Amino acid sequence: MEFSTRPATLADAPAIHAVIAANEQSWHGQVQSVPDAVAADLQRPLITLELDTRVVESPSGEVVAWAWVHGGRRSQVDVHPSYVGHGLGTGLLDWAEQRAREHDSDWLAQTVDDADTAGTRILTERGYEVLATNWLLERPVDGEQPVLPDGVTLRPFEQADAHPVHQVIQNAFDEWQPRRHEYEEWAGTSIERDSFDAELSPVAVAGDEIVGAIISLELPDTPDGYVDQVAVRRDFRGRGLARALLTYAALGAGRRGKETLTLWTHSGTGALAMYERLGMRVRRSTTVYRTKL
Repeated sequence: MEFSTRPATLADAPAIHAVIAANEQSWHGQVQSVPDAVAADLQRPLITLELDTRVVESPSGEVVAWAWVHGGRRSQVDVHPSYVGHGLGTGLLDWAEQRAREHDSDWLAQTVDDADTAGTRILTERGYEVLATNWLLERPVDGEQPVLPDGVTLRPFEQADAHPVHQVIQNAFDEWQPRRHEYEEWAGTSIERDSFDAELSPVAVAGDEIVGAIISLELPDTPDGYVDQVAVRRDFRGRGLARALLTYAALGAGRRGKETLTLWTHSGTGALAMYERLGMRVRRSTTVYRTKL
């Protein structure tokens, strides 16, 4: 079977998501990714579509695999489960490593679902080493009411909150993320997405200042509510505010008929134990692998 490869375009986003969704369905029996995630990622500031993306098409023109390199440091490679074994993943990984070298990068990282045995094998056989772990956490939507610290109120996100919420989130994430996301990039991958759910994105207000926030996205056709980002200002931590924010989001998800509230956390944040204390448990995981170039 002959395949063709070309740079991705924004119009390919639905087809690329279909590849990702097919893998999630195959591995876990449920799609967790948000449909507009690919389009948001393809428009990140560090992405030049002609240089940093590739899609692979079958002879019939169907997108069956894709890859991208973000800033020369991070890559993603996905192959439709029906086309595993044709060498597409290996070829795209070769391209990703070469593209990272063109960025003058000395290392490249890639995240692989722990259920993806084929992808994991390719990386480990090339000498990639484990860098970090991501966990998808869940908690039931059980009708619990939020308990707030004195002087703090919760309300849904409003457009006027955009810049203060960005500041709170980036200040919190600066403690572990490799680089700060400026407002335009952050907004394009969160509050400006079609899947952004303002009603289920509470902000915590003390006086006239925002001291905590959650960004929620809508997962269609699933029993899950989904929290994309959660942050509490340092001087308000340890008061139960994170629990209150998550409980507020869970209540809203329950009103939508959702059964669980989910979120991803990264081993670099050190937050897993905190979330477990808040009643969340691990549903599944991915591993970040890295190689020196």
